Amino acid sequence: MKHTPQDLGVLFAPRSVAVIGATGRAGSVGQAVFANVFTHGYAGVVYPVNPRSASVMSVKAFPSVLDIPDQVDLSIIIVPGPLVPGVMEECGKKGIKAAIVITAGFKELGGAGVEQEHLVLTAARQNGIRLLGPNCLGIINTDPQVSLNGSFARLMPATGNVALVSQSGAVGVAALEYAQGEGIGLSKFVSVGNKADLNENDFLAYLKDDPLTDVIMFYLEDLADPKRFFQLAREITGEAGNKKPILAIKSGRTAAGARAASSHTGALAGSDEAYDALFAQCGVLRVESLEELFDYALAFSTQPLPKGNRVAIVTNAGGLGIMTTDATERYGLSNAEFSEATMGRLKAGLPAAANIHNPVDVLGDAREDRYRIALEGVLGDDNVDGVIVISTPQLMTNLAAIASTVAEVTPAYHKPTLVCQMALGEIEETLAIWSKAKLPHYHFPEEAVRSLGAMARYAANIHRDRYEVKTFADVDRDKVKEVLDRAKAAGRKFVLEPEAHEIFKAYGFPVAPFVWAQSEDQAVQAAADLGYPVALKIVSPDVIHKFDVGGVKLNLAGADDIRRAYGEILASVARTLPGAAIQGMLVQKMMPQGRETILGMTRDPLFGPLLMFGLGGTFVEVFRDVKFSLAPISEDWALKMIQGLKGFRILQSFRGEPPADLAAIVVSLERLSQMVLDFAELEELDINPFMVFDEGQGAAVVDARIFLS
Repeated sequence: MKHTPQDLGVLFAPRSVAVIGATGRAGSVGQAVFANVFTHGYAGVVYPVNPRSASVMSVKAFPSVLDIPDQVDLSIIIVPGPLVPGVMEECGKKGIKAAIVITAGFKELGGAGVEQEHLVLTAARQNGIRLLGPNCLGIINTDPQVSLNGSFARLMPATGNVALVSQSGAVGVAALEYAQGEGIGLSKFVSVGNKADLNENDFLAYLKDDPLTDVIMFYLEDLADPKRFFQLAREITGEAGNKKPILAIKSGRTAAGARAASSHTGALAGSDEAYDALFAQCGVLRVESLEELFDYALAFSTQPLPKGNRVAIVTNAGGLGIMTTDATERYGLSNAEFSEATMGRLKAGLPAAANIHNPVDVLGDAREDRYRIALEGVLGDDNVDGVIVISTPQLMTNLAAIASTVAEVTPAYHKPTLVCQMALGEIEETLAIWSKAKLPHYHFPEEAVRSLGAMARYAANIHRDRYEVKTFADVDRDKVKEVLDRAKAAGRKFVLEPEAHEIFKAYGFPVAPFVWAQSEDQAVQAAADLGYPVALKIVSPDVIHKFDVGGVKLNLAGADDIRRAYGEILASVARTLPGAAIQGMLVQKMMPQGRETILGMTRDPLFGPLLMFGLGGTFVEVFRDVKFSLAPISEDWALKMIQGLKGFRILQSFRGEPPADLAAIVVSLERLSQMVLDFAELEELDINPFMVFDEGQGAAVVDARIFLS
């Protein structure tokens, strides 16, 4: 049976709820859940189910859900784990369409818990029940028309336009507490628990069209189906009519669990790089903490998006203005250059000692009138996309009056305005003003800058082109299959370098001319045919890192050089790696010097092919200036990978040098994306160096390695 997002309506807005396992015992989860449904204004009917209690909180209890005389839409189950499958069967007989299993002790424990969870899921599916959990905190819908708190959280959040989906109940509780402390309202809250049935993608699909949700937040530990998440998130953040920002915390950033790898790409990539790539490609903003999550949510849920990244700063403390200016560059913003008209207006209205350049310093004794002049000036400037307002407490200032002035001035300009009031005591009045005016307030200016920077990045991203992937018809799949079959028949997981060059050539890569020589005489003839100078490289299934065993000789200029190098390589390999099987030499035309880059791929067990591009050479794992993306990639995204490097300037026009041929890199990344999707047995590979020449001159595959699964 195919489910639709609308199916979850019965979960968020049921007309009736049965709390199975409800109890009056103080401190129990059964009591907490029933009390939350019963006491927070739920618009439907709630039924406690407990075979050993006549009533719960003065409400008549029923021995079984089957004993309830009326229709029930949703069941919330809090009974011992072994009883849950049977309870699910009863819910099916009752015609209940959705169930929340709060009970823990399933898959998260392993062993028998896995089988027990399977029984619960089987019972749910056989009875057409959508299942949330098990091992979850529950669900909350603050819509006044529903007002359902089907959880055992301590509080009911205020109504707002931000939804939160958490994989951890404990993190969910902490988030609810933080939201209340910061005065941030929520539209929906979901704890997904073990995700036996419903997962983050189901709720993403539902929230996409939820009219009460403008911002979607996630706490994630993993993704059930990354491809579906990608499709949904990309639509929501940029391709849907009603775009919504998605903010996500993904725990597990460290690479402590990364597997050993033989290629540069494998050594540089970990599962976290896959999540980074996924989020970036589908427009999700990844954050590091709950504080940052709600900082962003506050800005996105209350302010219009900026049209650009040019920010103006208004402050009564020069030092804080300088610190804020420094932070703008860190978070991808630029300091706005005011027009002459704005400068004249500020000069006429502010004291002579005030700084009328950006940041605008209205001086420590500034009252609300100076803030009005400064704000009207910078907000009215077409060169300004957003404003950060800072105020510090002085004996002569009235912070509440300043707050009221900011609240009065800003709405007319439709530009994001974020405020930072550096005061800890007696701030209730100003906080109430900010809240009523929907002006996001931050404790420190860096937090405001970081949030505005996130808004600017999102605003730039929502105007992106659709994600269109090119398919190349000029590829020779049969040739690649032939080479791979040869390696498999020999029992090899490592593709020899000449074979790797054959594979890349078959997929249209610009491979440096080469010949696979089986003898010294063949090497001499091959060099003459290719034209000097050439390189000579050992070919052996036992030699992966050729330079480490003296297996490479470069810039050979004649037959004598070839013969001498041939013997030296054989001697060096025999000395450093006795017993290595030698299968000849690769004779390769030396390429002119260009920019050394690296193209690579490693296959993530969950995400599939993870592409890499970066600055190459022998120090690639030292400098780690690389970018990852999930295949398939579009032409636009390939270019973003290149431009995202810290050392991108090396590929641009630099110190009189012409720019590198970026188009050649883009096409090769697209071809690589297609190739690794066409052949699932390609496990890891890299091209290093991928020599990129000046603009219009192309590139060359110089050295390559491929590992098979």
